[in-house]
Formats: sequence, structure tokens, C-alpha cells
Amino acid sequence: MDRTPIPAQAYICPMHKEIRETGPGKCPKCGMNLLPEGTRFGMLRHIAQNPMMLLVMVVVMIALMVAAMKLM
Repeated sequence: MDRTPIPAQAYICPMHKEIRETGPGKCPKCGMNLLPEGTRFGMLRHIAQNPMMLLVMVVVMIALMVAAMKLM
């Protein structure tokens, strides 16, 4: 029977891939929640959890759309 140890789950920052921890927590560089490695759409999940970030993204998108329409 093979007794190979199972590696612990690594948690990474969605913005700083070099930040790796063995458990959940906050990124020391930006304060974002660390996510399990391999989690898809980590940045989108972070934005959805933070209403202010979601508001900023909507305002930026609207500003870009207005700017693009003025160029036409």
C-alpha cells in the first residue's frame, strides 16, 4: 500500500500569484482574501463580495462606454 502524503491545500492571492499560504487568510500586499489554488474566477468572486468594488467596476464600464460613443 502506497503511503504518499497528500499535499496540503495551497491558498493564493488572485492578484499576487507569488503569495502562497497553507490556509485561508488575507494577502499581505493588498488585503484580498486568499483563495484555494485552482479556484476559477477568483477575481470575479472577490468583486462580487465587495459592493464598493462592484460599484467602481460599473462606473468604470459606463465611463468607457460613454467615451467610446463620443469617438464615433
